[in-house]
Amino acid sequence: MYDVIVVGGGPVGSRTAYVLARQGWGAIVLEKKGVVGDKLCCTGIIGQECVHNFDIDESVILRKVKSARLFSPAGKMLYIKRSEYQASVLDRAAFDLAMARRAQNAGAQYRFDSAVHDIRVTKEGVEVYCEGRGGSLSARAVVIASGYGTRLTERIGLGRAADFIAGAQAEVVAKGQDEIEVYLGQEIAPGCFGWLVPTTAENARVGLLSRRAPETYLKRLLESLAAEGKIMPGEWKPSYSAIPLRPLRKTCGERILVVGDAAGQVKPTSGGGIYYGMLCADIAANTLNTALHRDDLSVKNLSRYDREWRRKLGREIMIGYWARKLFERLSDQQVDRLFDVVKSNHIDEALLEDKDVSFDWHSRAIVKLVGRTAVARVLGGIRLPFRGSNDI
Repeated sequence: MYDVIVVGGGPVGSRTAYVLARQGWGAIVLEKKGVVGDKLCCTGIIGQECVHNFDIDESVILRKVKSARLFSPAGKMLYIKRSEYQASVLDRAAFDLAMARRAQNAGAQYRFDSAVHDIRVTKEGVEVYCEGRGGSLSARAVVIASGYGTRLTERIGLGRAADFIAGAQAEVVAKGQDEIEVYLGQEIAPGCFGWLVPTTAENARVGLLSRRAPETYLKRLLESLAAEGKIMPGEWKPSYSAIPLRPLRKTCGERILVVGDAAGQVKPTSGGGIYYGMLCADIAANTLNTALHRDDLSVKNLSRYDREWRRKLGREIMIGYWARKLFERLSDQQVDRLFDVVKSNHIDEALLEDKDVSFDWHSRAIVKLVGRTAVARVLGGIRLPFRGSNDI
């Protein structure tokens, strides 16, 4: 019997296994694919805070970012730039593999081609059942880190994230592009945004978030960028994914914790989940460390995990979700007016100079932005729903 089975070999699952293994526990990661690092639809942008806090190796970073251009529906531009690097663009395959190797070097085991289809809690522990010849494995506890859309959370009675959005992305040839560009507008990505993210001197990622028809809007964006000469025409091969916007109401059960996208621990504003998921992986591993030592893996004892990650991220996710729902209601004309207001009142400069505003933590910027009288006029009658609350 293992101490902990981790379902999912992405960076969040690998981080969980790494911390547990370093603490001396017998951890095994079950990955449904034949290899680690096959994550296709991910822009792979993480803030420098994530790079430093988790000691991300320079070898998996394709590019570091100081600036970005934001384009309104009418083509108006906001140029965002700081003197220090704000984010890094990852080679996702290399990053995932590096995280898995780090966990293995710490003592964690990996088993591939092991798609988990059921989890059953017994008096003695947890039985995890894999498809095909995978058979079953036993453990004292299980961590579900298998991404959004997993059926396992429903099977164990924790449900699934209540709201989600679709992501679509393609790898393209884009010679001469050296800055991130973000595109807004109902014709580009209704209520959301599209992006062009250079990765190397000749390559980039083009993608978008959308509530509906992501394939249609991505094709339109790709063709538009090709017509402008920003990317080369070609046979693009898009990839798609679903991104949760709200967390599970409960992320623990008897002998079970849920982390990362599977738990809905994602930034609702950008759809980024790497940093938040890894922060929660540490909380999950430390919670299990204490529970395993006490031999108390009850819901009551493991609920500490739920409390701690919500204390750290709850307000951030709630404000981000509110901001996303508000933005989805804005017309193109309102977005264009926002660009005018931000530039004419030098709000962009003020936010850039504010050290409390960062790449990974959006709530302070959101609150300060909507608190501006000129911005509030454009948004219409709004009510801030998040004063002093962590309720998500």
